[in-house]
Amino acid sequence: MSYLVTFAVALLAATLLPVSSEATLLFYLAEGSSVSWLLLFATLGNTLGSIINYTIGFKGAAYLLSHDKISPRHFERSKSFFEKYGFYTLLLSWVPVIGDPITLVAGVLRYRFWIFVSVVALAKGGRYLAIVSAFGYL
Repeated sequence: MSYLVTFAVALLAATLLPVSSEATLLFYLAEGSSVSWLLLFATLGNTLGSIINYTIGFKGAAYLLSHDKISPRHFERSKSFFEKYGFYTLLLSWVPVIGDPITLVAGVLRYRFWIFVSVVALAKGGRYLAIVSAFGYL
């Protein structure tokens, strides 16, 4: 059960909801759950949450353009910038406050999906690994 709860909390934490997946992870580590399984479920949940953000952004791009919330010229300029620097920007997807909007913007700008998933999973998994290591569970 601890793995499913960790997955769910990590998923919710990757959305704009103020939920702490790190606290959940550390709680279950202290309870004696498997480090490897917790890392896997936290990373998968948090990555899936970012995929949801990406999808919302992807679907919302048409609305933004059709309702003049963003000009086509600005959209193309932003897309070009994100194509150039998006990989590095997505490495910050784990950072509280800015990480979730970054994943949403990646969807709006239609960043390449499989690269998005790979970089976000790496960044989020790396964060959980660093937390586990910092608290002496490795």
